[in-house]
Amino acid sequence: MADHEQRKVWEVHDRYGNRIRLTAERWNHVLENRSWMAEHFEDVLATVREGRRKQDPLDPSKYKYYRPWNVLLPEYNHLVVVVRFREGLDAQGRNVPQNFVVTAWAIYRYGGS
Repeated sequence: MADHEQRKVWEVHDRYGNRIRLTAERWNHVLENRSWMAEHFEDVLATVREGRRKQDPLDPSKYKYYRPWNVLLPEYNHLVVVVRFREGLDAQGRNVPQNFVVTAWAIYRYGGS
């Protein structure tokens, strides 16, 4: 059994230093309609760590992370990971970041990265 099949929450930091979590519930959501993405778990995490991001114009707390992946060719060439940024209270009542992956999918993006 792979490490990611045993854990419930994975944490990574994006290229801007933000801590972002992927929960087992959100990963299962990704796989519900895209079961073929199971083999791209590490690629999804790497997309958050290394990818470029764009803020949603209608929801400023939501960002889409993009990263090219040649292993997805010929049907797709990029992964897209949607991350929601928010804050919540920790056990001591302090505001702390609670950023999390909402979903992920693959696209074919013309014109490179």
